[in-house]
Amino acid sequence: MDQWPAGVERVILDSVDSTMSEAARCAASTTRPTWIMAHTQSAARGRRGRAWVTPSGNLNATLIFKPKATPAEAAQRSFVAANALFQALAIYVPAEKLALKWPNDVLLKGGKVAGILLESSGQGGAVDWLSIGIGVNLRHAPEAVQDAAFAPTSLKAAGGWDVEPVDFLSTLASAYAAQEALYTTKGFARIREDWLKNAARLGEIITARTSQTEITGIFDTIDESGNLVLITGAGRQAIPAADVYF
Repeated sequence: MDQWPAGVERVILDSVDSTMSEAARCAASTTRPTWIMAHTQSAARGRRGRAWVTPSGNLNATLIFKPKATPAEAAQRSFVAANALFQALAIYVPAEKLALKWPNDVLLKGGKVAGILLESSGQGGAVDWLSIGIGVNLRHAPEAVQDAAFAPTSLKAAGGWDVEPVDFLSTLASAYAAQEALYTTKGFARIREDWLKNAARLGEIITARTSQTEITGIFDTIDESGNLVLITGAGRQAIPAADVYF
């Protein structure tokens, strides 16, 4: 059954360099929120320019829209998307097997099953457009992965349903529309509260590696800006960007 949300467009491509690049090319002419999905990508990318391996049968999709938002509010959509992705995956695998890893990954039985990437453009205090790229290992876990701190897994390998990417996209688009409405009406405080309920290793010792340093401490919370908050020997530290290990 197609659960596609009203007022949202979708574009399904056989192949593209990356759905994020396609979203940027379409930004000027986009008038309504639009999901762009490709069955295969030739130049997909993840955070910090890392390559994102995309075997056929997995989800490669980007949502592009034009929120009336500051850059900080646009960045909060990473958590909106994570909550939506958690809800969508929980349709196909037991929720207790899933966890949200700060800042933008979803773990399934401890392995990385999905990732989120945000890009935006704008001047001054507002963004012109925002794109949210989402990759989900539905059927295949990439074999050649450089960063094996969280070995990739797939929905199918972990005992979940064998779902077609286009069908998963409908589930995800519906979940995201609901989460975006919640953000609009209740604000980031509600999104943050829901995200923390499913956070991986909350209250446990983790390590955050930034480009300059490595900080180890107890994962206390995320703050009102979405920063990771660790309790360390030097006190509470808020970390805006890092890779997390545990």
